[in-house]
Amino acid sequence: MKEIEKQLEIIKRGTVEIIEEEELKKKLKESIEKNKPLRIKYGIDPTSPEIHLGHTVPIKKLKDFQILGHKVIFLIGDFTARIGDPTGRKETRPILSVEEIQKNLSTYKEQVSKILDIEKTEFVYNSFWLSKLNLEQIIKLTSIFTVAQILEREDFTERYKSKNPIFLHEFLYPLLQGYDSYVLNADVELGATEQKFNLLAGRTIQSYLGQEKQVVITMPILVGTDGKLKMSKSYSNHIPINTSHFDMFGKIMSIPDNIMDDYFSLLTNIQPEIYKNLIKKNPRDAKAFLAKEIVKSFFDEKKAEQAEIEFNKIFREKEVPTEIPEIEVKDEILDQNGEIEIIDLIYKTNMVSSKSEGKRLIIQKAVKIDKEVILDPFKKIKIKNGMIIKIGKRKFFKLKRG
Repeated sequence: MKEIEKQLEIIKRGTVEIIEEEELKKKLKESIEKNKPLRIKYGIDPTSPEIHLGHTVPIKKLKDFQILGHKVIFLIGDFTARIGDPTGRKETRPILSVEEIQKNLSTYKEQVSKILDIEKTEFVYNSFWLSKLNLEQIIKLTSIFTVAQILEREDFTERYKSKNPIFLHEFLYPLLQGYDSYVLNADVELGATEQKFNLLAGRTIQSYLGQEKQVVITMPILVGTDGKLKMSKSYSNHIPINTSHFDMFGKIMSIPDNIMDDYFSLLTNIQPEIYKNLIKKNPRDAKAFLAKEIVKSFFDEKKAEQAEIEFNKIFREKEVPTEIPEIEVKDEILDQNGEIEIIDLIYKTNMVSSKSEGKRLIIQKAVKIDKEVILDPFKKIKIKNGMIIKIGKRKFFKLKRG
């Protein structure tokens, strides 16, 4: 059928692996014949309050499924987040409290709505069924897998060889993720390539419990702004989608040239022959084009243009931004002469998260006051209205006496 091939072509675009493609064709055929949409599952643990561009790679594929008329099930792992996914970890993840998890997921729907049609997206929380599992059911799940199978995971193998502890609760993670697929009767599950073991666990559990196995689709991993590690808030190399258009543009402009190809292919719809030629011809202009395309997809064309103008103003023309957040400096933190040590100023007004971070930035010559580079963190300055502090490459603050 032409419709099957048409859908398959769209679904395969940008994927790494489909397990198994013939099974997917069969599911698509039944879906078309019975006019019944496939159930497409994607899960994310709210271990951070921010969804970043790396997360959007599989989410954009969910959008493809939505456009094709299938049912997208966006699973929030509010229960599995309490265990912590061991995938790719060299050590045990810290166990999050219920309060931390609730705080993190409070803006997830809003962020996801930047890509998916929320009206056609079903949000589910796995605490609804996982918290009700009794010991007998958990033992039944653990009997499906052998310890040898679990230890075959590359991350567990490395930790075992290096004698880093592996706790029993970490063994349960892929079983619970797989059980999610059974509860949701998922036809397809999406995830990053590093999630392959967990995704396949879903197929195993579904089969064992008498349900038709889900098709697994793995997506590429987006490298962060450092150009080395996968994008993650833990590595401080992420680009959040819940940020300003200026910040998003600036962070994209900071990526190394050698990963531009991946950003174009995974985050835009620009044809390869176009962006490859742009990168070859002028990498700087190609990166600006890339940044505008990505910003435009989350905001609009006008804001993308504004972001480019502001970026050029700061980095090419060495001027200050048009709009600068104002920081009120309370008199109570100043001495009797209206002065304060610079390290105290930037810490006590929340320009930096800690004194050690502030000191490091000053040592790196990354702090300027009215365009003068600050070299001594303990130098005292007299606060005047309108003083401008620049921290790092893109942060500007205007001071106001309180």
